[in-house]
Amino acid sequence: MAAASVTAAFLGWYAVYVALSAFARGFMARQVAGHVNVALLLGLLQFASTFLLAWAYLAYARRRLDPLAQDLRHRPAGDGTAR
Repeated sequence: MAAASVTAAFLGWYAVYVALSAFARGFMARQVAGHVNVALLLGLLQFASTFLLAWAYLAYARRRLDPLAQDLRHRPAGDGTAR
């Protein structure tokens, strides 16, 4: 999945959470289990999805971007290649 579509999906998920908090107070106040309501559950899912995306990007950067950066660091200066 492309980075732009993942970003759009995450921002959309956040916008839905904010819109529900503002306009669907009755729904967000529904009890799920004990004193845990829908708003708290969705808020915790926001944190979880943020950390999941950060972990996924870190894994991607280590696998794809770090080797490219290493190649650039070890390339001799002025070797005639375009930067």
